[in-house]
Amino acid sequence: MCGRYVVKSPSAKLKVKFHLDDAPLFEPRYNVAPTQLVPAVRQEDGKRRLAMLRWGLIPSWAKDAKIGYRLINARADGIATKPSFRSALKRRRCLILTDGFYEWKKLDEGKQPYFIHMKDDELFAFAGLWESWHNPDDGEEVISSSIITTDANKLMEPIHNRMPVILRAPVLGQKVFQ
Repeated sequence: MCGRYVVKSPSAKLKVKFHLDDAPLFEPRYNVAPTQLVPAVRQEDGKRRLAMLRWGLIPSWAKDAKIGYRLINARADGIATKPSFRSALKRRRCLILTDGFYEWKKLDEGKQPYFIHMKDDELFAFAGLWESWHNPDDGEEVISSSIITTDANKLMEPIHNRMPVILRAPVLGQKVFQ
């Protein structure tokens, strides 16, 4: 599972690498945690735009935001049937941008942290979902997200049994949202 990750590339690099029409400035972060705002690419009016989304998906029907703490990750093998993710999977997909993520291997003497990143240290993305939720107390809109996870590949298996769905930056003109 993905519980912490890194976003250190400047927004100008994100804009070029992911062919964005705009990219708001943000500070590099080396320990992104659930409930924090994270950069994600969404399709809006036929254009790719960078938005800052709250990490931890809050379904539109939720009574309060606390459910988002449990929905930072969405298992690919169940998102089509889970009420929390079903609607977002159909209509609200995104790319959650990252330079790498942390995973912890369980050992007899505790946990060993690993930083997982591309060999060439290039920026990449996690497959993600987003949702819009309105706080029933004050009407404030919260746009939240979840990272899609899958079974570990051969490189990750020795560390953990799950991993984020990893996507390279798209080639110009390539469809990334279906």
